Amino acid sequence: MSQDLFKTAADEFAALVQSGKVSNEDQLKAYGWYKQATVGDVSTTRPSVLFVKETAKWDAWNERKGTSQADSKEEYIKYVNELKEKYK
Repeated sequence: MSQDLFKTAADEFAALVQSGKVSNEDQLKAYGWYKQATVGDVSTTRPSVLFVKETAKWDAWNERKGTSQADSKEEYIKYVNELKEKYK
């Protein structure tokens, strides 16, 4: 899989988010795949529940724990393509 495909998917996702059409749930799922693809398993402690946004993002990332970065990139690209169809 090409790094170019991943970067293209990231750019396309950013454009979708800017359109204002993408739900928070879909954004969180994409965030989880993106972080797992670029960083790997989450290595920080879970934020306090008082920080709702940060906790949701951490949870979305942690759900992908154990998935390889290569597999996560493929899943991210696939998910962005699904979102492009959903929000066209």
